[in-house]
Amino acid sequence: MPPDPGRQPERTRLSWRRTALALTISYLLIVRMGLGEGRTGLILLLVGLVVWAVALTVLWPRVTPTGSRLGPGPALPVTALAVAAFALLGVMLSVHRLG
Repeated sequence: MPPDPGRQPERTRLSWRRTALALTISYLLIVRMGLGEGRTGLILLLVGLVVWAVALTVLWPRVTPTGSRLGPGPALPVTALAVAAFALLGVMLSVHRLG
């Protein structure tokens, strides 16, 4: 039996929702690490906030039901950059704590 093409947009939308949720949780973990780290922690938290806001702004049309028919766009590269930025921010906060 061939797969139902009507379900593919729904699965894709749910996948983008999980991605947005994972980015939000990652940012909250960075906030938890950065609180109480002084000026450096505050700067890193603000950078993380900007990255998170940009990523969610780009992902939002794909999360909503009307965005399930969108063609290729910047969502995947922006998500990859956000994940890399969060990893770098986490490492920087960890090194700052050790120093």
